Amino acid sequence: MKITKQIPKPTEGELELLTILWDRGEATVRDVFEAVNERRPVVYTGVQKLMQIMLDKGLVERDATERAHVYRAAIAKGDTERRFMRELSDRFFAGSAAQLALRALEMEPASEEDLREIRRLIATKLS
Repeated sequence: MKITKQIPKPTEGELELLTILWDRGEATVRDVFEAVNERRPVVYTGVQKLMQIMLDKGLVERDATERAHVYRAAIAKGDTERRFMRELSDRFFAGSAAQLALRALEMEPASEEDLREIRRLIATKLS
């Protein structure tokens, strides 16, 4: 029997860095530092340390063949989103994805494109 290691849930700070990696595909610590620093002041060594922690946790992978190590996300964005949504649904809506979706739709108006996608998903669930 194969035992699979559960990837830990990313913290808010780790999610911020993962989002950059998901958008770019791969990046050096310097690239990630500069992207974060555009939104809020951070120190380079803080980003570097967090990326090392993320590597140790299995959230990112690192290519160390070049002088500047290149990082990429080791977990998929969609899987991470589903994990957080499942947790949110379980914690606040007794596991009801429908109630979660209704609350999300109450927050702000949905675009026509979003509504088409919602209708498509509903049709898929009904078939």
